Amino acid sequence: MSDPCSFTARIDDVTLAYTDRGEGPVLLLLHGHAYDRSMWARQIEVFAELGWRVVAPDLRGFGESGITEGIVYTEEFADDVAGLLDQLGVPSAVVVGFSMSGQIAMELVRRHPGRVRGLVVVATVPEAEDRAGRRRRHTTADAILAGGMETYGRSVLGRMVADATVESCPGVAAEVLAMLRNAPAKGAAAAMRGRAERRDLSDVLRGVRIPVLVVVGADDVFDGGAGRRMTDLAPDAELVVIDEAGHTPSLERPAAFDDALRAYLQRFSD
Repeated sequence: MSDPCSFTARIDDVTLAYTDRGEGPVLLLLHGHAYDRSMWARQIEVFAELGWRVVAPDLRGFGESGITEGIVYTEEFADDVAGLLDQLGVPSAVVVGFSMSGQIAMELVRRHPGRVRGLVVVATVPEAEDRAGRRRRHTTADAILAGGMETYGRSVLGRMVADATVESCPGVAAEVLAMLRNAPAKGAAAAMRGRAERRDLSDVLRGVRIPVLVVVGADDVFDGGAGRRMTDLAPDAELVVIDEAGHTPSLERPAAFDDALRAYLQRFSD
């Protein structure tokens, strides 16, 4: 990237690429599986202009960051994020985690609780996989390595965005497909295997003592009531449902998503 706000940092055994824009309290944006930090381009601009220092990394194995083959556990992703905050001299941040990174954000709270002053979980679930779910994710990882990201991207696109998005905003569907097909297969497979083995994070939400925002798309086929469950678990949580959005509300209905995040962030204004 030629973006002057784009940087790299060496965190333990991997190099992470990240965007760092704006000044003020830190808003950390974490992308989902087989996406990259470009999914947050609009939010980086909007919230930097609103007085936030917005940091958005490419997670290990995605975008411009280094790849670890085999398996990358949720705990490793969380430790990478904490290491990046260390290098940036950031004691704590409001953390936004989308899909896979909603689980990473909750793991960050568990492992590094003082680093998270606010938690936003978008289109995710707190529970661990059951036996069938673990098997399904490992099978998917095998298929990614065998068939590549083009095949994988086309197979999951219809679950990543709502039908209404494909019809009314085909450019958004094309953007999501481009991210999926451009993701490194080895990185995507390693993360998928890590997701298969993740712990149940429900107790993290039960014990959290920070404000929580839960965002779901009204047409997210993956939700299955998870948004309401997470809201009920956390002592101080609010649920926002984005109409006419599927699994990726920040891209499908960005104005509504930004409004919800802006309202939540007012809780942290000095």
